[in-house]
Amino acid sequence: MEPTENTALKEHDGPKSSSQGRMSRTQLFTLISIGSVNFGSMICYSILGPFFPNLALQKGASQTVIGLIFGCYALCNFVGSLLMGKYIVQIGAKFMLVSGLFVSGGCTIMFGFLDRAPSGTVFIALCFIVRSIDAIGFAAAATSSVALASKVFPNNVATVLGSLEMFTGLGLILGPPLGGWLYQAYGYELPFLVLGCILLLMVPFNIIVLPSCTAEPSENSFLQLLKVPKVLLVCFFMFSLSSGLGFLDTTLSLFAIEKFGLTPGYVGLLFLGFSLPYALIAPALGFFADKYPATRSWFMILGGLLTGLSFCFLGPAPFLHITSQLWLLIFMLCVIGFGLGAGFMPCLPEIISAAYEQGFEDGLGTLGMVSGLFGACWSVGIFYGPMMGGFLTQQLTFVWAATIQGGLSGLATTLLGIYYLYASFKKHSVAQISVNDSPGESDRLLA
Repeated sequence: MEPTENTALKEHDGPKSSSQGRMSRTQLFTLISIGSVNFGSMICYSILGPFFPNLALQKGASQTVIGLIFGCYALCNFVGSLLMGKYIVQIGAKFMLVSGLFVSGGCTIMFGFLDRAPSGTVFIALCFIVRSIDAIGFAAAATSSVALASKVFPNNVATVLGSLEMFTGLGLILGPPLGGWLYQAYGYELPFLVLGCILLLMVPFNIIVLPSCTAEPSENSFLQLLKVPKVLLVCFFMFSLSSGLGFLDTTLSLFAIEKFGLTPGYVGLLFLGFSLPYALIAPALGFFADKYPATRSWFMILGGLLTGLSFCFLGPAPFLHITSQLWLLIFMLCVIGFGLGAGFMPCLPEIISAAYEQGFEDGLGTLGMVSGLFGACWSVGIFYGPMMGGFLTQQLTFVWAATIQGGLSGLATTLLGIYYLYASFKKHSVAQISVNDSPGESDRLLA
């Protein structure tokens, strides 16, 4: 193999490389690079859960404001994902990724010094500013990474996405307990300093390892993509899943501390409940979603139903008349993790296939747009979840808020299930008409 082979990925290279029996250098380097991005970004994102809500309360923020601090990250991520997805070809996927890593790492370090800010308005304003800039950086890195993975592995999108979600899950797994332990042992600043520096170290690594990618801009728009009913329903489904994650970020730690008297370190371990099953199940489900495309809809329905039911038992819901216990909470978090993995994995290949069925061109421009929409829908849920979760918990209780969140997942899953049933019935009807018409057609040809 020549040293310069596959160092630059062109528009026509993707399908060719994916058909080879083993991974090329481009594919291997892309997998390593994007895996590091997923791991580094998610470990920095997830460290807030165990201890920041409690600190923010001490600094004068209400639970609703805490939800907005978490939510503003997702709102800016939403805007950033759409912009980055639209202009990924003009900016350059590699430059977008490493720049996003640099910005996100710097903002993580800056967030570590916010405990020194005066309580009240100043502290809250700085939280909003730093989190918003961090979200733009994360949107750039995430959008370009998903688009590159889809480009380099065009025939194995779900498999590769599932494999990469192991790194995402690993970041979610290590972030809360590591952040909670560092906070408990060394104070507020050290978790952000350590993890922010790890993210910055990944910048030169990705500059060296990540291949370049050239392409032509897409002539299609997000509006054209959203006009496809299947895409719209899958986006709403993703929103319902991600809002559940955002809900847990702002409410779970406070509920566990108040209800069971857990320390921040043990609260961090609670987050393993949904992140560990998610990381373990994602690769296998991604493989099945690619090898057996017909199972994608079944995985999504199953994942949505499990997620919705588990949120109802998280409290548990008052009308169930079940006493809240720690073991039940942990078990339901595990089921939520499994449900998220089952529902989330098929979403991206389903949107890509729907786009191609509608005549969208095959290239990085379309993949970047799909990736941007993918990240934007996820971000809207991450925005809604903390904000509405914090508000409902403050106005009602965590138990009722979790039940309402479960109802949202149930609604999205029901709508998606109705669509798939209708599409299956329509396909069966067309096939039946074709079979019934074929004898007459044969008679006409014989005549």
